[in-house]
Amino acid sequence: MSITAERKQDLIKEYATNEGDTGSPEVQVAILTERIINLTEHLKVHKKDTHSRRGLLMMVGQRRRLLDYVKKCEQARYESLIGRLGLRK
Repeated sequence: MSITAERKQDLIKEYATNEGDTGSPEVQVAILTERIINLTEHLKVHKKDTHSRRGLLMMVGQRRRLLDYVKKCEQARYESLIGRLGLRK
């Protein structure tokens, strides 16, 4: 369900805005998106896992808040980010 350390480092390198950047909204959204995808696959198999479903909904809400923040600050960064991640809005 969770992502490996190597995959997380790859996401950080790919979405970092500058060297050593691990906490920018772009990186956080990318990591959350990866976790959401993995958890969605888990829930397709384990349909009655309500505790994980709650965690999924919390992650989706957190990602939405981060995306709203990026959109409020810089529209171009937001559009670039959702395009790179393949999200719709």
